[in-house]
Amino acid sequence: MISKIVPLLECSRIFSLPMTVLSWLVVFTYSVIHSGNVWYGLLSLVGVCLLHLGTNVLDDFFDYKSLIKLVDFNKIEYLKNTQNTKCRYLVSGVLKESQVLALACFYFFAAGLIGIFFFVKCGTPVLKIGLAAGVIAVLYSFLSKIRLSEIAIAVMYGPLLFCGVNYVMTKTIPWEIFVLAVPTMIMTVVLLYIHSVMDFDYDLKEGHYTVANIFNSQLDSLVVLKIFLIIAYVSLFGICIFDISDWQVLLALLTIPLAVDLYKSTTDFSLDNSSVPEHKWFHFPMENMERIEKLNAESFMIRMYQSRNLMMYFSLFLTLGLILANL
Repeated sequence: MISKIVPLLECSRIFSLPMTVLSWLVVFTYSVIHSGNVWYGLLSLVGVCLLHLGTNVLDDFFDYKSLIKLVDFNKIEYLKNTQNTKCRYLVSGVLKESQVLALACFYFFAAGLIGIFFFVKCGTPVLKIGLAAGVIAVLYSFLSKIRLSEIAIAVMYGPLLFCGVNYVMTKTIPWEIFVLAVPTMIMTVVLLYIHSVMDFDYDLKEGHYTVANIFNSQLDSLVVLKIFLIIAYVSLFGICIFDISDWQVLLALLTIPLAVDLYKSTTDFSLDNSSVPEHKWFHFPMENMERIEKLNAESFMIRMYQSRNLMMYFSLFLTLGLILANL
């Protein structure tokens, strides 16, 4: 049983799920502080995780359909590209197209059931937020090909996630929630952007037009990464300035060394995409490293873990700050 479930979870890119959980944790904590319904908040976590996994799977399905239409597409050669883990289970034949599509439908159906429950219990705003999230999830693969993936993720992990969770918990959508959403929203976009930078050449070859490959090279595209990181940290001060919470939220500034390390690591990749970052103690957690090393995918996956973990630690410190400010 477990041997059948593991490929499905890996196909769903479950390693990226912490960015959803930690984004949710920030708004969940804020909503609990403002007398939100804890049980509804926990149920909303299940819903957003299902939507996230469904989006991942459907994105891979559509990418695979595009790949096999390429005249020069060769399964054996593609699988040698250990950096690109997308569609691997489809290309290798471990999972069939019908299975992947069924998995995506299962995730969306289960998320839809939770959405219907909240619609009945909380009213029309849930329907509007749910439909907007559903449309973006289904169209994400298309949006990622026309330089809109960063905007799609920002909307999903910013206003939609924060407003949705806060509304089902408190039945309100205060303006403060939009300011609170900015730091973690940008950090989540950073993770996506790192992926786009490392897939610079492959995206161009496969017809994916991203914000990163607007530039002439991977190295040039890092100016956007620098801007994103600056915005994420500066926006923390907005939470204090607008009196949404107190100075304790600035604990998230402690992750700046991790951000600097990530930027340097991505710069090294841009100069030599076979370079493997030095494994430092604060890079934890990095799961499945033995398998990743066997695939010679350390160069890509360690940097993905770095960006994911930066987002995780950033969100955890922000959450801790919200809690300490209200003790």
